[in-house]
Amino acid sequence: MKVIMLGAPGAGKGTQAKQIADKYSIPHISTGDIFRANIKNGTELGKKAKTYMDQGLLVPDELVVELVADRIQQDDCKNGFVLDGFPRTIPQAEALDAALENINEKMDYAIDVDVPDENIINRMSGRRACLNCGATYHIVSIPTKVEGICDRCGSPVVLRDDDKPETVKRRLEVYHEQTQPLINYYKKQDILRTVNGVQPMEDVFKSIVEILGA
Repeated sequence: MKVIMLGAPGAGKGTQAKQIADKYSIPHISTGDIFRANIKNGTELGKKAKTYMDQGLLVPDELVVELVADRIQQDDCKNGFVLDGFPRTIPQAEALDAALENINEKMDYAIDVDVPDENIINRMSGRRACLNCGATYHIVSIPTKVEGICDRCGSPVVLRDDDKPETVKRRLEVYHEQTQPLINYYKKQDILRTVNGVQPMEDVFKSIVEILGA
């Protein structure tokens, strides 16, 4: 079972991808993890990626696709995988399809976790993070026991720059411009399935399981 997770930043697709991976015993693949693993292991592809990352540049599409293609051909992917955060653009999606075609494979599902922008802005601006131990909270759904103080280590919790409403709006603009076209791309391939991401997380997961089959 080969699944792509789609959805705006903050829609909760990463959480759902991990749960899918656990339930179906298939790897959860994010490009960040692939980059880190290749750099850590000193692979040729990892060295190439590192030269871009060290300069603060985006890793070019061709190299990202090469890294993903390499990853999905590893033994643990023989029963499938969940892609999270990739592809982000139509050229990446086309390159992924071509790479899969080379090994006589194709994607089974593209699942769009659909959440309106307004909900995402409210959701993300309520996040709080402890910069000391990395614990994360939410002022509504997962508040700290003492307001503004981390339960785990007692340090202050903060609203990260990434989660500030103006930053979230910018990230959503980029998403709508670059990534949303993928929804039509996969709709044309008849593998797109949309789930309502506003419902509680466990209900989102139930909806996904209904699509994928028990």
